[in-house]
Amino acid sequence: MPTPVIRNIDWAVAWDEGAKRQVYRRGVDLAFEGNQIRFVGTGYAGAADRTIDGKDCFVLPGLIDVHSHPEHEPAYRGIREEHGLPGMYMSGLFERSQAYAANDDAFRGASAEFAYCELLRSGVTSLVDISPAWDGWADLMARSGLRSFLAPGFASARWRLENDHTLKYAWDEARGKARFEAALEVIDAAGKHPSGRLSGVVSPSQIDTCTESLLRDARAAARDRKLPFTVHCAQGVNEVQEMIQRHGLTSVQWAHALGLLEPGTILGHALFIDTHSWIRWHTKRDLAILAESGCAVAHCPSPFVRYGHVMESLGDYLRAGVTIGIGTDVSPHNLVEEMRKAATLGRVAARDIRAVSTSDVLHAATVGGATALMRDDLGRLAPGKKADVVIVDLKHLHMMPARDPLRSFVYHAADRAVRDVFVDGQQVVAGGKVLTMDQQDAAERLTEAQRRMMATVPEHDYLKRSADQITPLSLPVGS
Repeated sequence: MPTPVIRNIDWAVAWDEGAKRQVYRRGVDLAFEGNQIRFVGTGYAGAADRTIDGKDCFVLPGLIDVHSHPEHEPAYRGIREEHGLPGMYMSGLFERSQAYAANDDAFRGASAEFAYCELLRSGVTSLVDISPAWDGWADLMARSGLRSFLAPGFASARWRLENDHTLKYAWDEARGKARFEAALEVIDAAGKHPSGRLSGVVSPSQIDTCTESLLRDARAAARDRKLPFTVHCAQGVNEVQEMIQRHGLTSVQWAHALGLLEPGTILGHALFIDTHSWIRWHTKRDLAILAESGCAVAHCPSPFVRYGHVMESLGDYLRAGVTIGIGTDVSPHNLVEEMRKAATLGRVAARDIRAVSTSDVLHAATVGGATALMRDDLGRLAPGKKADVVIVDLKHLHMMPARDPLRSFVYHAADRAVRDVFVDGQQVVAGGKVLTMDQQDAAERLTEAQRRMMATVPEHDYLKRSADQITPLSLPVGS
């Protein structure tokens, strides 16, 4: 088997099993054989068929993205950033979902390929891709080199708008059941893929768009397969109000009542819990439910902060014992940027610089994500773990001076300093360039796909408006 070794690493983030935390180590060697790490320590004396000089390198475990939508989010570039409705508590999610949509598999392929390149270049090695199933999806994920968790979505209803302040639902339970069965076929096939890097996540789309029976059946299917389960939950004020109206329970409480919350469950966002200032429901027990159930929360700061929403607060979730992973959710698919926002916005929400530390967000982006996915072989540089490795250039100008390389990486350099990435022992990024896909070509195809999507907006919008009417340019076009 190929046995690369990185020798005399200036700075490495290694897993301390005794302390159950990430620590710095200096002057160490890292060797991996096949798809597993073989050695982390000083003076590696074993066989090696490739030696990488660790001087001026910061080496860390591959990052884990537990929540993303690559098949359409890159096409929202220039559309989503300032789109929101005051009548929907500033969210643009429901209007945008109805008016803008990926309309063919060529669109989805271009969008996904572009996003996968962004992810790899920011040091992501494991990805949960929550998308409608489409032809060519698994093959593209395999070609990307990512460790891929396919999460094909399904639901009993679609959101429907007739005005800018009322959320309605178009129900089709038979369609939801059929999509569920089709999703299980995709998931089962992923687990048999010859790459060995594909797996599945059972993913009913939203807590408010799925019937009780569909949610219970989906959770049971994940449990039977020993796979993770994910659902969007407590992601919008309208959604939480709808759940209270239907059941007298918040979204988190309804998920708990159905038996959905347990280790292996990942709640997409879980931001609007009962104590949140935009909710202020009387119960004040959602956070305890999240912690005591053992479920995980996929924290994605970017989509919410664009609307003026923040988690209140990340530090409270962590201190309560909630497992936190980090996701990208929107474009750009840059997990390091999400780590930075998670830390800084957590301090803003708490009004306390001590509320969230840099080590907290690194843990969430590595070990937290691995725990959420029930994969203790990921997110750690230690013997026996998967060889998912990121090398950051300490001589990159945005890393210097690198007194504390993790801070330089998270707060300053981000993806710009990522030099090399290995997934499952195979190099997929070299010198900052993705080796498995062509991002420039994907960008050209994505640009054309966005034009096609925008042309169909009047057919779907409840007021028959054009894309430019819904989301005007940020500046007027002068003569």
